Amino acid sequence: MAASSPTSAAVAGRRQDSPPASAAQTRFDQQQTKILAHAAEVFCEKGYEGASMRDLSRASGMSLSGLYHYFESKEKLLYLIQKHTFSTIMENLLARLETARRPEERILTFILNHLEYFLAHQQAMKVLSHEDDVLRNALGAEVAALKREYYRILVGLLDDLKRSRKIDFSSRMAALSLFGMMNWIYTWYQPRVDADAAELARHMGDLFLHGICAAPSTGKAPRRRRVGPK
Repeated sequence: MAASSPTSAAVAGRRQDSPPASAAQTRFDQQQTKILAHAAEVFCEKGYEGASMRDLSRASGMSLSGLYHYFESKEKLLYLIQKHTFSTIMENLLARLETARRPEERILTFILNHLEYFLAHQQAMKVLSHEDDVLRNALGAEVAALKREYYRILVGLLDDLKRSRKIDFSSRMAALSLFGMMNWIYTWYQPRVDADAAELARHMGDLFLHGICAAPSTGKAPRRRRVGPK
């Protein structure tokens, strides 16, 4: 893997921007985290438009005035749910990618990291899937930037695979198809029936990689052989 790859640059940038791991989480931060978890449950059940601040205060077990002490609006709650989710997924991913070398291994790492977080935080991920266009102005722009960064990481991994295998396919189409496979898993996943995240990632990764790695090496579709007499 070339040191100048976009993913490597993202790792370096994230590491420089990250706060020290030893920084203690304040009581305020801990309470915020709890409220965000309750808010994800309410948004998941009622939808963003259908949920009120009173619903959110009731679910979090605090007074309405107490809730406003932490969050001035439900828009800010949705923003922080989305920001926290994308930031956490990417930080976990970039740490894992540092020890993955082969392009195929790095793509499988991306899939596993996504599915592990998804299955552990299904309500937050469902909120992301259904309320992705609600936020506006600066809050929406910040979350959109995180989404673009996450998308670019995957596209960079796919471009690395194309160079390694000397194959050609649309990285954009492949990336969006993979997100489609992963993001809608909540519509059918049943813990008692389906495999855990690691097994799901292996099967999903095999299906995905076998599909894109069957792409032609020249960048052009192979000619069909003519059947029958000329």
